[in-house]
Amino acid sequence: MQYQTLGSADVPVSEVGFGAWVVGTDWWGDRSEADAIEMIEYALESGITYFDTGDVYGHGRSEELLGKALADHREDVTIATKIGYDFYNNPQAGHGELPKEMDTDYLREAFEKSLERLDVEYVDVLQLHNADADEITPDVLEFFDELEEEGLIRARGLALGPSIGWLAEGDVAIEHEFDSVQLVWNVLEQDVGNHFLDTIERTGSSTSLIPRVPHSSGILNEQVTPDTELEAGDHRGFRPDAWYETGWEKLETLRFLKEPAHADGERTMAQASIAWLLSHDPVTTVTPTFRTHEDIEAWAAASDVPKLSDEEMARVEELYETNFGIDREDGMDSLRSSVDGEDIRSAGLDKLAAD
Repeated sequence: MQYQTLGSADVPVSEVGFGAWVVGTDWWGDRSEADAIEMIEYALESGITYFDTGDVYGHGRSEELLGKALADHREDVTIATKIGYDFYNNPQAGHGELPKEMDTDYLREAFEKSLERLDVEYVDVLQLHNADADEITPDVLEFFDELEEEGLIRARGLALGPSIGWLAEGDVAIEHEFDSVQLVWNVLEQDVGNHFLDTIERTGSSTSLIPRVPHSSGILNEQVTPDTELEAGDHRGFRPDAWYETGWEKLETLRFLKEPAHADGERTMAQASIAWLLSHDPVTTVTPTFRTHEDIEAWAAASDVPKLSDEEMARVEELYETNFGIDREDGMDSLRSSVDGEDIRSAGLDKLAAD
């Protein structure tokens, strides 16, 4: 495992991180508390030191499990959590999005509850959970300043979702030198990540990018194939059939990534998908959705496989620009925010949409 530093903060992260949403919710199958804790411990043994959770995951359950599992390793790990969804006063309806609350009094109270559940005196990275651009106010920025001065956090971040990328929000965070922006980004879904790469270059910001869903809901790690039947309640089921059908065709054009010509050894497609993300300088850690010990063992090793060569990166870029040679839609337009923000404006929303 290789390690990097997040943003401008002195916060180390393993290049492959652990998304603790998987142990706090039933979105990817339910598991006992003992199994969840043992899974976290196995990740730690595999060299993973960056653990990312959120107060809304299981309405606090993910934080509680993470706190128990890492209680004896606090100085060896980096813990990130998220606040901003008000699950205390609103019922959860399936996978539906809860109302958000970015008032600083609420954020302070929510953060203190997160500290209690995690059973820690500070959190390394505190992220706003899907805040709108106009919710990142001077008061919110001052709130972060206060927490840093009080020694309660070491870095600030913004976690984008559940929509596949709100560009204006990420731009605001980058321009304000947030230490991290978390986003959906993978070889098959590049628009948002590419946009933020441009923003970082334009502004000279030190913001780190933290991609999640690096395997595009099971296609790139080949866990969802044409023969797969997703169980009821599986979070990946929100993708339309056309997404998977076109995705499997795109995957075939990427097989060259398994056998790098410039280095000894080879990569699995799952490892190559993570290595492609880590080949972008602003990316410091990637958080796949681990479901088993085998996932942890195989994907944690992606930090040590050869990064992509310039030639390989260029070939991937060319494939993406030509839609991998496929001339039909993937069925995701209704779920995807457009790069220029036209869909946001047409909906009558003031999102400070990026040009």
